[in-house]
Amino acid sequence: MLDLDSLDFTKGNGMVTVVTQDARTGDVLMVAHADREALERTLATGEMHYRSRTRGLWHKGATSGNVQRVVALRADCDGDAVLARVEKAGPACHTGEETCFGPGRWDALAALDDTLARRAAPEPPSGDAPPSYTRRLMDDRNLRLKKLGEEAAELVTACADADPRRAVEEAADLLYHVLVAVRPLGLTLDDVKAVLARRAAR
Repeated sequence: MLDLDSLDFTKGNGMVTVVTQDARTGDVLMVAHADREALERTLATGEMHYRSRTRGLWHKGATSGNVQRVVALRADCDGDAVLARVEKAGPACHTGEETCFGPGRWDALAALDDTLARRAAPEPPSGDAPPSYTRRLMDDRNLRLKKLGEEAAELVTACADADPRRAVEEAADLLYHVLVAVRPLGLTLDDVKAVLARRAAR
């Protein structure tokens, strides 16, 4: 976790810049400031605290409920900025937006996973409109697994042919079908990323 003694609070009138990032999607949620006391409170409680020249010390989400639980804190190379990776309980911005920079989901895989979550919900009757391709896969186990195998084989073929253009397209198709295949098992991109994170920490 963060070593406060490694930070240089002298450059910003006793404060450092904090870039707060959604640990799940990678979206930058907000940029704020913190002094030593705010970071000490953050470390002690496991939830983000900031320091504002107008508001003083403040606990993110104390009134709105949109708290930010700390996953990791890391100082930059100069010790005058902190990257805070968090799990958020609601929108980060006071405007109600997910981020202070507008709508989130800048990470393509996270955006895809969110779309799959919506498509996994039962679709209301819509006349004669056929179900979406994703919905058809969700509803048909055999089709879902058949397509997964087909896409994996197509990626193998593209790589064997040393065809980078086709390989990247097939890799994208395979990632889509992998996330569709695990969704009916109650698994999401977050579960896959958690396994990768555990392996990386070994």
